[in-house]
Amino acid sequence: MVRQARQGALVAALAALAFLAQFAPAQVRAQDYAAILAASDRSDADRQTDQRRNALSLLTFIGPKTGWKVLDMGAGAGYSTELMARSVGPDGKVWGQNDKPNEKFEARVKTPAMGNAAAQIRPFDAPAAGLPPLDLITFLFAYHDTTFMEVDRAAMDKALFGALKPGGTLVVADHSARPEDDAKVGKLYHRIAEASVRSELEAAGFRFVASGDFLRNPDDPRTAIVFRSPIKVDEFVLRFEKPR
Repeated sequence: MVRQARQGALVAALAALAFLAQFAPAQVRAQDYAAILAASDRSDADRQTDQRRNALSLLTFIGPKTGWKVLDMGAGAGYSTELMARSVGPDGKVWGQNDKPNEKFEARVKTPAMGNAAAQIRPFDAPAAGLPPLDLITFLFAYHDTTFMEVDRAAMDKALFGALKPGGTLVVADHSARPEDDAKVGKLYHRIAEASVRSELEAAGFRFVASGDFLRNPDDPRTAIVFRSPIKVDEFVLRFEKPR
């Protein structure tokens, strides 16, 4: 009898969980990233960038979910901003940050895929003014640029920390410099040392969570400008979290 009662309680609990799952918010569901990348309305130029950035692995590592609010730092022409917009769906919202207007971004934001996205023209060290608490910040291949711009990186990192919800995620990807080059070759090689990025962000309060090796190339000596490297550039991808 006791065993039957326990089995009955287990069945009832599972039934209750199944019932509640029907009402789970969209925010807890990840999108189908392969389907997002395969969308027929994406441009050929973006598909070429997919190959260079190993887009499926990158999206999977970042993990944007439906309904999320996302800030894409150093958005440029909006390649990664659009991927975030497609990933979070119509119930989400994405802002692409640039420190000055970008014509290519402005053209992109008018397309149907960017209906839930907007330009965020703000300084790098005060990027999130006027935004609601964020679930995710992406900073892809642009952190090194701030090393040779008039940017207070400590203030920038603290602003990013403050913009996230507790438990929110920051993902940084960039071109790798040698450890001894620290943050001193951003303008020369368009690179930054992985340890330097991690140290700066941890000083702002972020907790390091994980790294991805899908853009690595250990054969890269990391002493050539990334646009002229004769071999694939070594690149790091780091995930951080704002502690709860």
